[in-house]
Amino acid sequence: MSIALISAADSNVGKVRSSNQDSGYAGYQMFFVADGMGGHAGGDIASAITAQRMAQMDAQYVSPDDAGAALLASILETNQTLTETVAGHPELAGMGTTFSGIVFVEDKVVVGHIGDSRIYLCREGKTSQITKDHTFVQRLVELGRITEAEALTHPRRNVLLRVIGDNNEPPQLDFQVLTALPGDRWMMCSDGLNGYVSDAIIDMNLASEQAPAEAVEMLIGEALEAGAPDNVTVVVVDTVPAALGQVIERDVKFVGSAASDVVIEQAKGKSIVGLKNLFADLSGLEGQDRQFVPESGAGYDRLTKEAQRSIRYRQLRQIATITALTLLVFGAAWLGYSYTQTKFYVAESNGHVAIYKGIREELLGFKFSEVYQETSVSITDLPEYQQQLVDQTIYATDLQDANRILDRLRASVMTVEQ
Repeated sequence: MSIALISAADSNVGKVRSSNQDSGYAGYQMFFVADGMGGHAGGDIASAITAQRMAQMDAQYVSPDDAGAALLASILETNQTLTETVAGHPELAGMGTTFSGIVFVEDKVVVGHIGDSRIYLCREGKTSQITKDHTFVQRLVELGRITEAEALTHPRRNVLLRVIGDNNEPPQLDFQVLTALPGDRWMMCSDGLNGYVSDAIIDMNLASEQAPAEAVEMLIGEALEAGAPDNVTVVVVDTVPAALGQVIERDVKFVGSAASDVVIEQAKGKSIVGLKNLFADLSGLEGQDRQFVPESGAGYDRLTKEAQRSIRYRQLRQIATITALTLLVFGAAWLGYSYTQTKFYVAESNGHVAIYKGIREELLGFKFSEVYQETSVSITDLPEYQQQLVDQTIYATDLQDANRILDRLRASVMTVEQ
């Protein structure tokens, strides 16, 4: 690998909300932000489940294609988990979350994004947004209906068009593969930052000489100074020359709701989903006094040996973790593919109406659907509006629903002929 990684992450509940619905993760090869939605109905639950599930695919991959396939499979599995959670707990109906994350594969970066959290890249002092918001106002901007400035104050600016969570459609992620260079700075954030802090201030902080932890602290501070009515989560990753990787100590860090475990408890005959802090037993470690140790002497030698033992243990632990996560990823990939094969849709095949098994979306050239049944109904025999529907794809809940759609299309052909 030609680069090494230095990262930092933090999350703040903000000055208005009473709970943190954001989650963030800074790992070994993977980094992301998830912003829960659903208010008291479970936005924090949605982002926490998503973060803890997605972190399981944090591993070393042979190629960007492998990482992308694992990312898609994990997203599909997570979406199914959220759907099943809502099915068992109707009070959480409507919960969902955004996801914006990156996975490093040597000097390549696989980007996965859905929702309105953002990913920025600062290269050679210039910051650019590399994801596109999946929001209603962004669609209006693209159509030329409103300007970027008008989008900031539009009354529908909080309406999302794509999320992971409680809905009938499989999540539609944006994927891209980029090249990482030494000196790059990558930043993922919830809209609690970019919604209230200007692009100019974000650029100024990302382009500074600050370490990642300082940059995260400053960016969250800027949001708090601006009033921070929303939760604020920031993850920063610096790419540095590979030689520095030998002296960088790295560890996994969850922030926001993801720092708490999702638990299901029984209370008064009801099953209740909640969050339990994973790190409550670590609170006593905070605020310890500093200790000075001379560079020559028994104390320094003892600390050196202790560090060497820690490094060896950490390496063994990382190898064991990567091995376990790799096995989980392959299992998740198979489960994700199997899940896609339970879906059906109606579309065109060789000029005829056909039922497809799977999902229409593709990933890096891989298709997840095939023709299940090609009918004798010609596309040109359909009314014009139904031709457009078939061309755009008509999604079905199951095979029975797909046949019902097919019967309706056949009936419209007979009506036209009469």
